[in-house]
Amino acid sequence: MKIKSNKKNSKKKIRVNKKINFQNKINSLSRIFLSSFIIVGFFYIVPIVSEYVEKNILTSKEFTNNSKKVLAYTLNKKDNKNIENNIIDEKDLLLDIFSLNDLETDTVRLSASTINQLFQDTGYNLKDVREKKLVKPVALTLLPEEIKMIEDTIKRKELFIQIVLPLILKENNNIRIDRKTLFSIINKSNNSDLEKKWLEKKYKQYGIKSKDLSELKVRMDEVPVSLAIAQAAKETGWGTSRFAQEGNALFGQWTWSGEGLKPKDADVDKGHKVMKFNVLQASVRAYKRNLNTHSTYKDFRKARAELRDLGKPLDGLKLSEHLDKYAETGAKYVAVLKKIIIQNKLKDFDDAKLLPSSVDLESLI
Repeated sequence: MKIKSNKKNSKKKIRVNKKINFQNKINSLSRIFLSSFIIVGFFYIVPIVSEYVEKNILTSKEFTNNSKKVLAYTLNKKDNKNIENNIIDEKDLLLDIFSLNDLETDTVRLSASTINQLFQDTGYNLKDVREKKLVKPVALTLLPEEIKMIEDTIKRKELFIQIVLPLILKENNNIRIDRKTLFSIINKSNNSDLEKKWLEKKYKQYGIKSKDLSELKVRMDEVPVSLAIAQAAKETGWGTSRFAQEGNALFGQWTWSGEGLKPKDADVDKGHKVMKFNVLQASVRAYKRNLNTHSTYKDFRKARAELRDLGKPLDGLKLSEHLDKYAETGAKYVAVLKKIIIQNKLKDFDDAKLLPSSVDLESLI
């Protein structure tokens, strides 16, 4: 009797399980149908809402400066089609920059005299750099407050260049390593899962939704050292501006949604701020990501790619001609950059190399 009873119970359990599985399948199909309906409805409604906002709200404001709209992807209606995707793109584009910011929250501001002494102790001076093309890896996190009190213009400029030069070279090195990895992947007939994951990460980092390898090759490239120094000098008044001192903003990049400093003379109806960073290195990285991703600088990237194809070195003077949209003054801004590069002989640093730090050396042992 017990055996029969067990058989009956097992049959009942099978029937019950079949019934539950059937109900689960129905529930799953219902959820899929509902989700599909919501998604379709979302993409149908968003363009209508977006068009209404653009016509009735955004047209009341005039943003005449397209220059530093780096971190303003959420407001760039011409380049992006829906708000949700824009937010994701911005996060992907700047994820490593935000991470770098988070790593350095308790930084120490050294005085100008302490920094000069540090440079002397390490044998780091611009005369040697111009001759030997080797830069000591002295990475400072903040600009000294006293830099604006240095009356000797030559000394002030030299100190500023000494501070930003290793930071610019470091970011170029990072890009160069990534570029080498990219070419290695391109030249393979089959790629590993690890390489595919790396590519996915870089597509997001450089804002390439199409996953076009040729476009990634164009965007993932260095910025001439002379040009980067000239722009940092122009945007900060050689390190003396409020944005540079209070927010480590070396390149005057704008944000409408991120943390930043409000310009004192900004119009009330303009909601932009100058992007604020915890460390100088994050500012340099954001600047290069800006030039390498934003549609405003497409001509800059195209000209740089043409130099690469011709086997020519990246020329800061030539490439500066494609940055007329970086500032409202346009062609005048380009003229100023060229003047800074020539007068301060910044092209001497274009082929400079950053010596490995102790951390880099330890990683090789």
